[in-house]
Amino acid sequence: MADVLFRFTDHSLAVAQQDVLRDINLTIARGERVALLGESGVGKSTLLAALRAQLPDVVAWCPQETGLVPNLSVLHNVYMGRLHAHPWWKNLWRLWRPGAQITDEIAELLHPLGLLEFMHRPVESLSGGQQQRCNIARALYQRRPIFMGDEPVSALDEHQSESLLAQICEQHETVILALHDVGLARRHCTRLIGLRAGRIALDSVPEAAMPPDLGDLYTSDLAKL
Repeated sequence: MADVLFRFTDHSLAVAQQDVLRDINLTIARGERVALLGESGVGKSTLLAALRAQLPDVVAWCPQETGLVPNLSVLHNVYMGRLHAHPWWKNLWRLWRPGAQITDEIAELLHPLGLLEFMHRPVESLSGGQQQRCNIARALYQRRPIFMGDEPVSALDEHQSESLLAQICEQHETVILALHDVGLARRHCTRLIGLRAGRIALDSVPEAAMPPDLGDLYTSDLAKL
């Protein structure tokens, strides 16, 4: 199929030579908004990393560990999302002196994220939620057609999470997110993939995913349903 972007056939994924996921059969097509669901440690991050490795040059990546540079400003950290688009000498110059065009581009991006007033502050002065929004801004600034995020809104309140996931889905052709909040996944994604015991235990559109099926993924956290 021409629209298939990612494919695994009877594939196993390991970390430190230990199988995390086994016998994975999965295709993801262009235009899908996919949520990877399951308890912590079930393999969502491992699957995301393997998917990203198939098309690294067209994926905007938003990791769980932000990797922000603490003593650099929000502006500089967001700009680092596009280091790949310019030669090293131009990046060095722009990190020292971004210029009006870069500053305006990033200011426009930061405004709806509620970070405009912090643009020139070092990220180490921000709260955890603000740093996570900076992490999202850096991924958005990559301007790539596929967005992958590993729990990208875990440190945000419900209103911020809803708003940012809507923005992510609006700005990207294809979205793949590891999420723990099933409600967010059902509202913003077109496909739910649930992992349990090293395998894909659920693959469904949100409308067809029944609470008992979802509950099996979160046996210790049914309240999230």
